Amino acid sequence: MSPRLGLPGLRRKPASSPDTVADAAGEIAAIDSTSDHAIDAEILATSEPAAAAPSEPADAEKPDATDAPAATSPAHGLALLAEYKRAILTWVQDDGYPVNVDIEIEVRPDDGVVRFTGPAGFQVPPGAVVALTGSHIRVLSGGGFDQRSHVTLWGVPSTRPRGRFALSPDRVWAWDEHDLPLPAAYERGLPKARRFFEALSEERGEPIRPRVSTAMLLIRATRAPFLTATFAPVLLGLAVAARTGIFDPLTAVITLLAASSVHLGLNVANDVFDTLQGADDANTTPTKFSGGSRVLQNALVSIREMSMLAAGCYGVAIALGLILLILRFSPELVAIAALGLFISVAYTMPPLKLVYRGLGEISTAIGFGPVMLLGTYVVQSRGVISAEAALLSVPIALFVAMILYVNEIPDRAGDSKAGKRTLPVRWSKAAVIRGFDWSVTGAFAALAVGVAVGILPAWTSLMLVAIPLARRVHAGLVAAYDNPYELTDAMASNIRLHLVAGLLLLAGYLLAIAGHTYLGLNPFFV
Repeated sequence: MSPRLGLPGLRRKPASSPDTVADAAGEIAAIDSTSDHAIDAEILATSEPAAAAPSEPADAEKPDATDAPAATSPAHGLALLAEYKRAILTWVQDDGYPVNVDIEIEVRPDDGVVRFTGPAGFQVPPGAVVALTGSHIRVLSGGGFDQRSHVTLWGVPSTRPRGRFALSPDRVWAWDEHDLPLPAAYERGLPKARRFFEALSEERGEPIRPRVSTAMLLIRATRAPFLTATFAPVLLGLAVAARTGIFDPLTAVITLLAASSVHLGLNVANDVFDTLQGADDANTTPTKFSGGSRVLQNALVSIREMSMLAAGCYGVAIALGLILLILRFSPELVAIAALGLFISVAYTMPPLKLVYRGLGEISTAIGFGPVMLLGTYVVQSRGVISAEAALLSVPIALFVAMILYVNEIPDRAGDSKAGKRTLPVRWSKAAVIRGFDWSVTGAFAALAVGVAVGILPAWTSLMLVAIPLARRVHAGLVAAYDNPYELTDAMASNIRLHLVAGLLLLAGYLLAIAGHTYLGLNPFFV
């Protein structure tokens, strides 16, 4: 495989709006000719702005506890660069365009210098600040990369005879994914990237942000894929009502839309208040399942825009709720709706901040269990409370609470710094895993008891098929508890556990309804 080289004389016209925050980090192409492997663009997400980046405010260079890996010493940087025979030389021309050229280097750590010959066809401006970058990456045969490392040295080179230069670096930045995984390095670099956009916006006189399609931005900001946590209890509430012979399609649709709107509003509001209170900024190990949507941290939207989106979602939910009250008024529905709205608003909003007080799991269990499932049934039944619906909400409540619970595990360091005292922050690893085990055991036990005493249809025992999935989550917690990125498999399985359990319960109800309707079968064991 031939290495990919930085194109000599590459000129990039400054864009009016970079596509991603990673673009704000600069564009540096580099190779490791000794290993014949090329650097991948993904590494750019961790790179500091090259010399071509616009100047930041005076305070932008101040150390930040959440910034990307701290600059190392010149001596250490030279030692790291000495591992490479070639590097990328970067500087800014008088016309403002950056130049990136692949060159051969000679590093002399004992002398504190790097020697190189000026690239043919180019003139390094006298007194210009240049950067020398060495990078390494290994391409895996099955796809992906590992062994990524990167070092950049900055300084003003002195001229030597025969077009030679000597650089004594005055600033160094280095990263090795063995010491700091790439996602964490990216997150630590976000404060600096945001300052870049702020400086660029001030320079241009208009807001400059990364660009994401509106549809994708809405999906990310609202975390819409997690709506399965709403669909399961609402559809099961409708299934319980249908089994008893009551079903109104119009209010069923309105109920699903209202519950979904509350859920989306909760997700967005959670991001707003976690950002305002520092929890999401303190979290440098988010994953695709934890740590919030990150749209605020990635400067994709403003706090004001996210607040308006949350208000819009809640506004839609309230409007649909009022329609349901007009169509299906009952004191029971008013009480359940009020409780659901209270939990949603108090979840992260001061002064209650339930999730900050270790009450997030309980709040989630109540909101996505009895409130949604029993509330859906009450809409259909015009206020009649059902023991069947109440008991069925228990396993769903416990499974959805475990989604939050497990997803909080990789966030515990950042949450602790921000004073967000979730259960994984408060408890030891062993206690957290026991908490998961007891919760899922309780979910399966509630189902078994409900079927055994004749409250739940016999077909709902299909949910027991999900037990191996719960065991897989347990094994993942034991093996990867302290590694946020390895833990993603367990988190994915845990989310799947809630979804599969919900689908199996729904299938059980459909079979019970069909058996009774067409074959006259008793849906209960007793």
